[in-house]
Amino acid sequence: LFKVNITGFRSYRDTSVNDFSPRHNVIVGRNGSGKSNFFFAIQFVLSDEFAHLKTEHREGLIHEGTGERVTTARVEIVIDNSDRRIVAVESNEVRIMRQVSFKKDQYFIDSKMVTRSDVVNLMESAGFSRSNPYHIVKQGKINELATSPDSHRLKLLREVAGTRVYDERKEESLKILRETSSKSEKIEDLLAYIEDRLQTLEGEKEELKEYQKWDRIKRSIEYTIYDNEVKEARKKLDKLAEQREELNTRQSKVASELLSAQDRSMNVAAEQRKLEARFKGLREEKEALLSEQTERVEKKTELDLRIRDLREDVEKERSGRDKAEDSLIKLKADITAKQEELNEITPKYASVGPIFVVPFSIRIMEQRYKDLCAKQGFRDHYKTVEERDKALSKEIRFYDRQLADTQSQIESIENSLQEEEQEEQELNTKIRVGV
Repeated sequence: LFKVNITGFRSYRDTSVNDFSPRHNVIVGRNGSGKSNFFFAIQFVLSDEFAHLKTEHREGLIHEGTGERVTTARVEIVIDNSDRRIVAVESNEVRIMRQVSFKKDQYFIDSKMVTRSDVVNLMESAGFSRSNPYHIVKQGKINELATSPDSHRLKLLREVAGTRVYDERKEESLKILRETSSKSEKIEDLLAYIEDRLQTLEGEKEELKEYQKWDRIKRSIEYTIYDNEVKEARKKLDKLAEQREELNTRQSKVASELLSAQDRSMNVAAEQRKLEARFKGLREEKEALLSEQTERVEKKTELDLRIRDLREDVEKERSGRDKAEDSLIKLKADITAKQEELNEITPKYASVGPIFVVPFSIRIMEQRYKDLCAKQGFRDHYKTVEERDKALSKEIRFYDRQLADTQSQIESIENSLQEEEQEEQELNTKIRVGV
């Protein structure tokens, strides 16, 4: 043992022990100074006692002192190999380190991570066998050996001498020899089979050469056929590519024409909708004018009837007027005659009483005269018949002109409707041809 480095292990936070004597080394100290923990650190690396640690055991090995918390426990042992006792390592020193944390347990040889079995094999090659538990003698073991029976001491001597390891290795070697012998027999059988197979294959060699010859010819022919087929296929592929390109061009042209036709169709449809709206407006206008024409015809008819009635009334009035004038002349003559008679007889009957009979007759005559005059102008507010006839003729001519204008508008609307219908038919024909 050359050197021990302890970091974070039990009571040691960071400690290094150097310059061990090749003969004897004694560690002294007070109780609780860490003597036992130092031996535990060496056992932690080399002994099987600490081989399999549970999580709580690993946590118990980690230093729990004051200051910054330690999360790993590390023990490194440096062994002197100047005598090349450890054959696997060529350096003068061999560093074996074990490091544990809350979740990991790792071994290192010369800073290279290895498994525990690698460490055990390395130590066994140097004579430090795990079958010999007395490389490290714990406290109380000497007294136990001194008081133990002879059989136990003999067993102990055999273990210390390493005979048990020898017996175990001998048994393992014999087992390997038996397995090797069995494998050797199998190999001999396999070699015999291979030899027999080689003789068989030697006879098939000429056939194989002949087969390979014809196989090369076959592959050459197949390659030629395949090459011709590939060339033909490429020609067809090029031709199909040209046809596809042509079809793509035609398709693009057709698509463009289709879009153009769709645009024209949309424009024609919009124009058709405008014409339909215009046609509808003209139709409504025509219906309104026809309705107005009907009203005016009815009004004209009514006026014609009224004029005819008025003319009949005028004729009747003229006839009645003539008769009334004749009657008036007669009445005036009678009144004059009666007045003359009254003037003659008034002085004669002055003493008879109040004279109111003759004036009463006169008032009756005057009222009859007024009635005749009122009858003469009752149905006409015009001053003369000629004035009334003139006004009626003027009104008739006005309505005749309105009727003629209405008829002209109706004819114009009908012509426009015919033109719109013809234009609509032409558009429908264009739409069908375009589609």
